[in-house]
Amino acid sequence: MIDIVSLMWWLFFFYLIMAPHIQYRQLQLARLKLLKEISEKRNSTVITLIHRQESIGLFGVPIYKFITIEDSEEILRAIREAPKDKPIDLIIHTPGGLVLAATQIARALKNHPAETRVIVPHYAMSGGTLISLAADKIILDENAVLGPVDPQLGQYPAPSIVKAVEEKGKDKVDDQTLILADVGKKAIRQVQNFVYYLLKDKLGEEKAKELARILTEGRWTHDYPITYDEAKSLGLPVSTDVPEEVYRLMELYKQPIVKRGTVEYMPYTNAKE
Repeated sequence: MIDIVSLMWWLFFFYLIMAPHIQYRQLQLARLKLLKEISEKRNSTVITLIHRQESIGLFGVPIYKFITIEDSEEILRAIREAPKDKPIDLIIHTPGGLVLAATQIARALKNHPAETRVIVPHYAMSGGTLISLAADKIILDENAVLGPVDPQLGQYPAPSIVKAVEEKGKDKVDDQTLILADVGKKAIRQVQNFVYYLLKDKLGEEKAKELARILTEGRWTHDYPITYDEAKSLGLPVSTDVPEEVYRLMELYKQPIVKRGTVEYMPYTNAKE
């Protein structure tokens, strides 16, 4: 005879293991359906680069994501397979990541023959901004932000390391700091040159050089928010026409289910109607 209690425990244990995976698969299917809707509406290839915490597995452990080589491999493949005569819409939500990966994505986006558009519903910092600079159009939510692209060496910004050595004097710092300063100068120059390459066709050589310097020289902290108004004043090709479907898409990238949300709201309703 089957032990009903044991069977119930096994079913419960199976549910604990499988429920997060089933839920995650349902989210994936919902995303694909919405991406198809956006693609058909905008007559474009739609690609996403979205980094949020997601919880997968029995204990719902959050996974923190950044731009990686794996991201660049997948996006390069998507761009390569996209029709050459059709636009690309790249939806970005990221704190940044590896310069190498962001550079590869940006170069591939720039080289696409048809129009390219980056859509930023919330933020695209650091490497996300570098990718955005490659697009023909940057579509920002009116409250979304970009950020500086000054290279980081470990926990310190390269411009700050260079400045510290210059102010203190080469003879008053150790060899390791001198090496970091040398690497920092090279990193700044490399990113400046790449930003110039991305912008010169859109902004002209002089403006592209100026903006490349502004974004990499350490004028701001690395997490400084470049708003729509500031991006426009810098000469970037920005607009605020974020499709409504993109906001719905972002709702399908949930934070960990075991983490209590810090924000709740009640949509306005008119009780008299």
